[in-house]
Amino acid sequence: MVVFNGESWRREDLVRWVGSMDQLAGIRLVEAGEGKARGSRILEVWNGTGLTFDVLADRALDISTCRYRGTPLSWTSMVGDVHPSYYESSGFGWLRSFQGGLVATCGLDQFGSPGVDEGEEFGIHGRISNLPARFVGHRARWEGDEYLLEVTGEVRQSRVFGENLVLRRTIGTALGRDRISICDVVTNEGFFPQPHMILYHFNLGFPLVNTDTRLLVDASESSPRDADAAGGFDRWSEFQAPTPGYREQVFHHLPRADRNGRACVEVSNHALGLGLRWTIDARTLPHLFEWKQMGEGMYVLGIEPANCAAIQGRAAARESGDLPHLEPGESVHYTIELDVVGYD
Repeated sequence: MVVFNGESWRREDLVRWVGSMDQLAGIRLVEAGEGKARGSRILEVWNGTGLTFDVLADRALDISTCRYRGTPLSWTSMVGDVHPSYYESSGFGWLRSFQGGLVATCGLDQFGSPGVDEGEEFGIHGRISNLPARFVGHRARWEGDEYLLEVTGEVRQSRVFGENLVLRRTIGTALGRDRISICDVVTNEGFFPQPHMILYHFNLGFPLVNTDTRLLVDASESSPRDADAAGGFDRWSEFQAPTPGYREQVFHHLPRADRNGRACVEVSNHALGLGLRWTIDARTLPHLFEWKQMGEGMYVLGIEPANCAAIQGRAAARESGDLPHLEPGESVHYTIELDVVGYD
């Protein structure tokens, strides 16, 4: 049954009220017409509950703007949406095309600080979020009495004499549900073992994030990244007003998983009556980084599930013995469900 406007509906009853289901929920493919986003394919998704979001087909099917009943959930950087042709791969160049948005994918063979590993230079957070998807598909369909919305595509990160990694992504929601699901499969289609690092960079902003916001993580272990984070470690779950000269603080958490291997993380704002809850498959994404950036104009909370603990980059992961690899032909599955939560 579809729950819409507080009532439960069967398909045969609901369709009597509309000329097209797009009236209630749907997906529209558009193209950006100006600025650095010009020429970018964007899939606009709405699901009838007030949950709307934009999927960037030319940026690894990442999710940019996200709103719930008109309230922004995601943080938008001063860079805004950017076509991948502007990508700068060296050092911190990734930040020049970092739109923020609900989620930016980092990887597939590097995330974290830029550096050099075995003679190869890696920029911050890797290449995948600046690669366009192909075989992009979108559909809205009835499955029984559920009306499902789905975006799919494939992103290949490859080079001659180098990696050949493929990300196959499915983003789903449904009419009447306050949920976005991300289901990814990463496959090594090369012929030698390949380092594989991935991090999902969720970016939340005002008004969801303000002085009333709290981060809830049931963690077996939490630690600060550096001296700046150590100074705010006793307040990692709380958030202050925009602060002049604020230096970012990054914390590492190991969320506890249930018997099915799922871990939950929640950002709550009871004063706003709104929050977000992540359900993460901790068997493949056991680590969680928290990016706390409370600066003026740079006011953002990052929730970042990852497959390894080396936020300092690939060389650090190798040195610590924490660099994941995929064997030739091997695949790994990642699943994240994000629910909008209401509070009375």
